[in-house]
Amino acid sequence: MTKPAAYRGGWITVVLAAVAMVGTLPGRTQGLGLITEPLLIDLHLDRVAFAEMNLWATLAGALFALGTGRLIDQFGVRPVWVVAAGALGAVVLAMSMTAGYAAMFALLVLSRGFGQNALSVVSLTMVGQWFVRRLSLAMAVYSVTLSIGFMGAFPLVGHAVVTWGWRPAWAAIGWGLLIGVVPIGWIFARPAPSPDELVRAGENRSERPEIAGAFTWREALRCPAFWVFALGSAAYNLIASGIGLFNESILAERGFAAGTYHRMLVLTALTSLAGNFLGGWLAAKWSLKGLFAVALGLLAAALAWLPALTTPAQVDVFAVVMGLAGGFVIVLFFTVWAQLFGRAQLGRIQGTAQAMTVLASAVGPWLLAKGQAWTGSYAMVFFGLAGVLALLAVAAWRVRLPQPPR
Repeated sequence: MTKPAAYRGGWITVVLAAVAMVGTLPGRTQGLGLITEPLLIDLHLDRVAFAEMNLWATLAGALFALGTGRLIDQFGVRPVWVVAAGALGAVVLAMSMTAGYAAMFALLVLSRGFGQNALSVVSLTMVGQWFVRRLSLAMAVYSVTLSIGFMGAFPLVGHAVVTWGWRPAWAAIGWGLLIGVVPIGWIFARPAPSPDELVRAGENRSERPEIAGAFTWREALRCPAFWVFALGSAAYNLIASGIGLFNESILAERGFAAGTYHRMLVLTALTSLAGNFLGGWLAAKWSLKGLFAVALGLLAAALAWLPALTTPAQVDVFAVVMGLAGGFVIVLFFTVWAQLFGRAQLGRIQGTAQAMTVLASAVGPWLLAKGQAWTGSYAMVFFGLAGVLALLAVAAWRVRLPQPPR
């Protein structure tokens, strides 16, 4: 029996969404990290000045996520994809030719805005528009696909930077966005399926069928569940960005060598992929809020334990817990907005949540650095964040899921 077009289009959309997310690499901290050292030498910048410039650029760029959601709801995914990817490509090309501090700051703002925010919102919204019953599975496949894409892109770009220099490598990425990602979006991105198409594809049967299309952006923001999931996801991003940037320093404070740090990166990455699959399966079988509470509780326990790690085996266990719990949070963040609030204004709802996570990601490294400078150790920051996560876990367990407005 031939599958309905909406069924086939949904799985094609998962792959397209992953392509769009990988295209955001030059606007992300990890992508910029590939060129940070040669860029500092080339522009004669000190590390503190660049860190502050990056912080404010990230905060300003987060505003793009809010407007992008409204544009997607009004005009659809395809034109917003084309504009966001095209603008990011042009910005990356301009960065490869820039030698001034002020110009570089402006371009960093735009790369964060169009990459980390606008194109990311496009990617996340696409899958939510095409799936209802299979949304958790689709988001798990999406998470793994984009993870594989990033794992291939990082070493490729890193090799190009070492071989050619950061400017030619960055220019190549800009051209790749303009002549690769932009046409892909224009040719293959399709409008969101109609309710009838979803019915024919078997996507009309969800756990809460009365929710589909029910909530406006304002109504969603009045629901406690929105803030529990958004704040919990933002807290995870704050922790992940802070630990990701200072991971080697954190472990060195506990007396571990660099080899332990490298092994921890591999374990976290692998178990995060496992968490994506397991989280997607559990989200389809169990309560969304219950799974989110468990994930936040695991993260809280891991953070509280981190200052007491004394053996490499304990570091490995910590990495596994962080990876699994992080994989759960990532899949739930991708899944929950369409499940709870429907598709009517999914772009704006998901864009608001995305902006909150980006703001938290910008604050994370600053918070850890300041806490370590004030107290001489990272421990107090981790204890404080563990307490916040524990409170959010309790809130997730107890929060009532929203009922469709009349």
